[in-house]
Amino acid sequence: MTSALRRKAAEMASAAATAQCFSYSSSPAACALRQRGGAGVVRLPPRRRFSVAAAGGGYDNENREYVIVGGGNAAGYAARTFVEHGMADGRLCIVSKEPVPPYERPALTKGYLFPPEKKPARLPGFHTCVGSGGQRQTAEWYKENGIEVLYEDPVVAFDGKTQTLKTSSGKILKYGSLIISTGCEASRLPGKIGGNLPGVHYIRNVADADSLVSSLGKAKKIVVIGGGYIGMEVAAAACGWNLDTTVRMIIFPEEHIMPRLFTPSLAKKYEELYQQYGVKFMKGALIEKLEAGSDGRVSSAVLKDGSVVEADTVTVIVGIGAKPAVSPFEAVGVNSQVGGIEVDSLFRTSVPGIFAIGDVAAFPLKMYNRIARVEHVDHARKSAHHCVETLLTSQTKAYDYLPYFYSRVFEYEGSPRKVWWQFYGDNVGETVEVGNFDPKIATFWIDSDSRLKGVFLESGSSEEFALLPQLAKSQPIVDKAKLKAATSVENALDIARSSL
Repeated sequence: MTSALRRKAAEMASAAATAQCFSYSSSPAACALRQRGGAGVVRLPPRRRFSVAAAGGGYDNENREYVIVGGGNAAGYAARTFVEHGMADGRLCIVSKEPVPPYERPALTKGYLFPPEKKPARLPGFHTCVGSGGQRQTAEWYKENGIEVLYEDPVVAFDGKTQTLKTSSGKILKYGSLIISTGCEASRLPGKIGGNLPGVHYIRNVADADSLVSSLGKAKKIVVIGGGYIGMEVAAAACGWNLDTTVRMIIFPEEHIMPRLFTPSLAKKYEELYQQYGVKFMKGALIEKLEAGSDGRVSSAVLKDGSVVEADTVTVIVGIGAKPAVSPFEAVGVNSQVGGIEVDSLFRTSVPGIFAIGDVAAFPLKMYNRIARVEHVDHARKSAHHCVETLLTSQTKAYDYLPYFYSRVFEYEGSPRKVWWQFYGDNVGETVEVGNFDPKIATFWIDSDSRLKGVFLESGSSEEFALLPQLAKSQPIVDKAKLKAATSVENALDIARSSL
């Protein structure tokens, strides 16, 4: 059956039902599903039933049974799961502010920023789901699978009672089940202190990265504000540009880079490596304002202590974090502690038929018994799959996520050294560091009961990296004295493995 015929059949079936009918059980079992964390199995109430009006009816989307708002990583992986279940064709609509289909966003601060002669990443090379070894989902893929995608038209209004959405262009969209996948937006410096000057860059999408690449080709000085994930990855990529003439500087208020994850000792190793590439650090520094030159572009950064970082041609990259893009869905329920749309362990919000996934979801982190919001591609992929499985099947298994972070930098052609680290678990407790960073180094986090809570590894083999999630998930009791006495990273990992 062709896509058009399948869509017509779905429309006829929908029209035969009661238009815009929606019901949900209010039994004690339904109330129980709102419990957060804890149990590994969540008991579902009777299956939700709904129907939506057939094509027409004053609405601007043809596919109305399932609507995903947001066009990032999570949306792409959710679409794949719908297709795998045969539930996308004529049923699924994606509403995106992007001009292109979902792509693997980590590339934007890594390979995308390489100079032209060093084989930079470009679309369509990194559309989802190539990052996990899956098919490259181009615009043609969505069409072939009967998925309606509305590009460059973000949702600006939401009405849960009528189950409708309004886009920036004025379109009115109908949905049966809604998945909020709006991700995050970059935290910005205020406009009154120069945060919006030409030459000041933030990175969240391809357009942002294209603008930065254009500036990097002309810059004589690169100033990165922020010593976290974005700042460190952008600075590493910038080292591939005009290595003999470009001055690179990272300004941040903390005492060392990556303060949310790295120990001071670990941070020192990476700072020394960056310095070998010509990167300078200004620690404990706060931005007072960014100033423009005679051409209106940013020309200097004034710090709180009165010092000035200036140059005749400067590019400023701001990487000071991100905030969940919850608008216009605040009424669904925002978590006051971690931000984001609050969901249960199956990614259901407080409103029946509405789900949230990826960076924007505040979910129960089961293994650590707390509500968390994780801004990482791994969680985006896994939460999308788990949510759609819940929506389309009788799955009741609670999402049990193991926190995972990684970074790969200095991977451009001609780089004297490539860096690739992975971390799994929770960075709490006493730390044991093993290795001399030539190239390997490992850090183990151990709690007061001698349980291994988290593990970090630089430049591991595939087998060694595969061991990390096993250790972090199992949280075995380890011999701290033996770890401290380990003669090498390999020896330390063997000691930890023997504790499983």
